[in-house]
Amino acid sequence: MARISFSDLKRQYAPLRETLHAAAGRVIDSGQYIGGPEVKGFEQEMATWMGVPEIVSCACATSGLFAVMKSMGIGPGDEVITTPHTAIATAEAVSLTGAQVVFADLKPGSCNIDPEQVAKKITPRTKALIPVHLYGIPADIDAFKALATANGLWLIEDCAQAQGARYQGKYVGTYGDASVFSFFPSKNLGGFGDGGATFVRDDALRRKVRMYSNHGRESKYIHEFEGINSRLDAIQAALLRVNLPHLDAWNAQRREAAGWYAQELAAVKELTIPAVLPGTEPIFHVYGVLVPDREKLTHHLKSQGIESGVHYPYALNVLPAYERLNQGKGSFPVAEHFCEHEISLPMFPGITREEVAAVGQAIRTFFGR
Repeated sequence: MARISFSDLKRQYAPLRETLHAAAGRVIDSGQYIGGPEVKGFEQEMATWMGVPEIVSCACATSGLFAVMKSMGIGPGDEVITTPHTAIATAEAVSLTGAQVVFADLKPGSCNIDPEQVAKKITPRTKALIPVHLYGIPADIDAFKALATANGLWLIEDCAQAQGARYQGKYVGTYGDASVFSFFPSKNLGGFGDGGATFVRDDALRRKVRMYSNHGRESKYIHEFEGINSRLDAIQAALLRVNLPHLDAWNAQRREAAGWYAQELAAVKELTIPAVLPGTEPIFHVYGVLVPDREKLTHHLKSQGIESGVHYPYALNVLPAYERLNQGKGSFPVAEHFCEHEISLPMFPGITREEVAAVGQAIRTFFGR
């Protein structure tokens, strides 16, 4: 069989090529490249799709998360609890506010943070919880809502990898006080560069987040406070408007592929497939499995023409960036084990049953099945 890519954006977008080119051309011809009708149109369409009053677009999920926390008044002296098993952007945004990032371990058998471990980390300085719906697999959001309510904390959902995933029938990102989304090209709703969005439940806070992302202003020269430049480009908005109507179908294709993988790998007892909470509908941004020896399996798959990935090779607590926390190796054993043994298999809309079968066969051969 021909080489199997880890992701294939060209295949995904081939049917939309003419529409995408037309959207880009429309923006170029308009002469309006920052803000304007394309950005407003995308925000309205995403809000309608989510079933929420308003979306605030931004330059990327990292800056969106930063703007949300700053608007909440989070800063020096405060603590924010999140997972050590995520992209650094989640923790980075916390640190950029001046607050202290606090890590809590994963739930055993899950890629997501454990509410019980989070409860142990809450102190009088804690101001917010940021569960990450990693890999597009919903975290236990009811448990986090209960913790936030009981302790008077902000609840911020990191949905950078989970746009379109459902928890108890509703989209993730609609449960917390705020949520953030990423439109990085590889995401389930990807753009063609950086981009992001936030949903903020409270009207006044949402207005502040929008202002914060635009230099602290609503009018051109009237700056009510100091903010940042975190705006979604018009050309990205126009391209995202083309992609958004296809998101649910693309996510359904990912779920179907995940079902194929589960069938293909059922006999491989050495391997652990993704765990999913009852009543949730994941969208498998990444299909990550745990294996005893990742390096050997990666080499074997590569020899068969199969690309794979790792998300993520290191828990954040062991990285040089967080040496100051004095929480080195062994501090979060579940997360560290996950990071040492996870391998991401090919997953993208349009991956075929034959391609998944070929990956499954290669893995079964590796384990002698």
